[in-house]
Amino acid sequence: MKIEKISSRVLLGLVVLIVICFGAFMTIGYDNMVGDNNEPMLTDVIMWLMYLLILATAALTVWSAIRSAQNSKGNDPAATTGVPGGKITLFTAGLTIVSLIIGWVCGLGEKAFTASDGTVTSAGWVTVADVFMVSMGILFLAAAIAVIVSMTGIATKSASK
Repeated sequence: MKIEKISSRVLLGLVVLIVICFGAFMTIGYDNMVGDNNEPMLTDVIMWLMYLLILATAALTVWSAIRSAQNSKGNDPAATTGVPGGKITLFTAGLTIVSLIIGWVCGLGEKAFTASDGTVTSAGWVTVADVFMVSMGILFLAAAIAVIVSMTGIATKSASK
């Protein structure tokens, strides 16, 4: 089976899984009032889905990096494909670090959070949550821009000149 077919089927499967999980989250026990707050029953499903997707993404990223390094021993991939993989890797790592720093700066000075059941989350953990939320937003925006650039073919056109 060609890699494009595998990729398309995996993407479709993940989209279906995510839609089913979010559909269940929004329809099964979503209006579960506990005190003054809404606590949906299937919040754990969404959180586990997120954890599994992050774990799978991290594992596939490491596998891909190792496989790419093995396949390109002694070759310059940019010369054959026109895509500067090394520059893209450095840019991605740099953007991740910069996004975490921006998130940390945005989260400075947070106060402890007290939930309705009395559970207190320290200010440090609230800052950590802010760091990752801001970083995810920045990286999502960068990924969306990268997809748009990839779909327009700007990178491949300039590489083939």
